[in-house]
Amino acid sequence: MTLTEAADMFGDRMPGYRVEIIGGQLLVTPPPDGPHGEVLTDLMVPFLAAGLHGKQSKVIQGIGLSLPEGPEDYAIPDLSLVDSDYVDHRTENGCYDPACFRLVLEVTSNNYQQDLRTKVAVYAKAMIPVYVIVDRKHKRLHVLTDLTEDAYATHRVHAPGEIVSLPDLIGATVSLDVGQILEVGNPTPN
Repeated sequence: MTLTEAADMFGDRMPGYRVEIIGGQLLVTPPPDGPHGEVLTDLMVPFLAAGLHGKQSKVIQGIGLSLPEGPEDYAIPDLSLVDSDYVDHRTENGCYDPACFRLVLEVTSNNYQQDLRTKVAVYAKAMIPVYVIVDRKHKRLHVLTDLTEDAYATHRVHAPGEIVSLPDLIGATVSLDVGQILEVGNPTPN
């Protein structure tokens, strides 16, 4: 059985679970909690308000991203900003070529190590220009930019009280209120 066949089997048998193949490893993540979904919805608002869901680009949750690590490797970022012609870049397994991705965003769950370590490396190798991580465990927002050959040269960590402006290379000016995002995404209300 191939990894792709195993991923399909898990996906069929475990509805709501996210199944990815990263670095030749099968990763199965339980369904996110309510605050995870709520923060994703709130995060879409500034992208939509900036006009990034239109003729030039689209804001999409849970779209498959082909990874260059291996022939079966793919990830499913929580939120992505892609070129509007992304449908022309479909690859295997319902995923899309990384060339059409401008930004990926992950909201941490119990798998925060994957988002903070493993996915940093694979998204850089896939040449995704901007990677944003909402780290709910440590109450931080990470913005990774300035790609080198296979890494992000700039990794800025932001705390509540800061307003973060994402790089204009995504196609518009988008500012994120770190405190507001982390409050909404808090898995255990105060």
